[in-house]
Amino acid sequence: MQKKLRQTSEKEPTIVAEPAVAYRTAVSEISTKEWNPNVPFHGTQEEWWEHFHRIEKGSFMSIEEADRDFEIWKKGYLASRI
Repeated sequence: MQKKLRQTSEKEPTIVAEPAVAYRTAVSEISTKEWNPNVPFHGTQEEWWEHFHRIEKGSFMSIEEADRDFEIWKKGYLASRI
């Protein structure tokens, strides 16, 4: 892809790569063992099921606990803004 020349200051132009090129570069620098929500997950059906089962084994909280924690956080956050 062609690089675009963009003027960021009066003296020195900056060359910016197309977003797809920047994305490919960033993805290649990331360890494949680390999960990144910005990188598509391609896999077989078995890999997807394994992925879901790992998520399900993680810690979960009920909606009541989440609502309670949110309300506590919200009160503290709003109080700190006053």
